[in-house]
Amino acid sequence: MENENIVSEEKYDDGQVIFREGKYGDWIYVILAGSVEISRVIEGEKYIIAVLKPGEIFGELGFLGGIKRTATATAIGETTLGTISRDFLDNEFNKIHGYFRSILVTVVERFKQLIDRVSEYSSRSVPRINQTISLEFKDRLSVIMAMATNIGEGGLFIRTEKPLEEGEHFTLRMKLPNISEPLSIESEVVWSRNMPKGKDEPAGMGIKFLQMSKEDNKVLKQYINAHLIGK
Repeated sequence: MENENIVSEEKYDDGQVIFREGKYGDWIYVILAGSVEISRVIEGEKYIIAVLKPGEIFGELGFLGGIKRTATATAIGETTLGTISRDFLDNEFNKIHGYFRSILVTVVERFKQLIDRVSEYSSRSVPRINQTISLEFKDRLSVIMAMATNIGEGGLFIRTEKPLEEGEHFTLRMKLPNISEPLSIESEVVWSRNMPKGKDEPAGMGIKFLQMSKEDNKVLKQYINAHLIGK
């Protein structure tokens, strides 16, 4: 990558997030110094997909497919990135025959679907329990109290008549029995149902956990395992 195609340089400290999974963004980066960890969260656990070194490029899926980030990029050590010129990228992309551009976009979308299916399969391999617990979350106007069921280490179902929109990120506060402080979990709405579809499909939303403290993760695992043993 020639330096003339790099429009700016960005410096990141060790552990600083460059972009998060699920966010929109179509900048493409080249690593000038340091390293970048590419990871994804599945059932509350972080899985490292790759560690990129100087000279490597990342973020291309967002540019080619116009999709949300499929993974989280985090700096390892002091890291310097170059952002590649959008004019250069657009110009080079537009030089490609329209039919071949369509093929590239299709490949990107199918790759994203593959990642999502692998993640879903991995998450469903983790046991869930059907205990009902109370929790709260905030929409744009107020704090909403709700009930949760189908609880796993990486997500749950919230039964509510006021579900958030699919893809929305929010902080979930979950109160477990015999635990003095509620768990605080950064979460994402995977799917949302505004109207019930019969007795067994109430209104609500499926939630994926994105981030929680090690202590909260430990408490949640202990709660789930205790109920699994008690079956």
